Amino acid sequence: MAISFDSALGIHDDALALRARRAEVLANNIANADTPNYKARDLDFAAVLAGHTREFELPLERTEPIHQDAFLAPDAAADLMFRTPNQPSVDGNTVEVQEEMARYSDNAIRYQASFQFLNSKFQGLTRAIKGE
Repeated sequence: MAISFDSALGIHDDALALRARRAEVLANNIANADTPNYKARDLDFAAVLAGHTREFELPLERTEPIHQDAFLAPDAAADLMFRTPNQPSVDGNTVEVQEEMARYSDNAIRYQASFQFLNSKFQGLTRAIKGE
């Protein structure tokens, strides 16, 4: 019997990729905190992941061989949203460094949790293959 990695790993691999993409976006916001007229952006993790889980709720059928049958790449699946600041800057910059750093830290913790879930899935698969 063949192992289906999609069913064995669940959404953890996609969640890990989305968390990595969000880390890039948040780091870019922090790096541009002093850039005039820079608009802080973010990735709506919950909306993208909800779109991914909807794939499992409805039966999909490929009617043409060129249709995509997998989850879209995170950067193509979600548009980056602009954030409204609590205290707008005089120069038009919407980055609030403390909040961006808090979001980055929260995302890093969640990335680590996703990684641990994925690691435990691989450990389980390894034990199953070895017959332990």
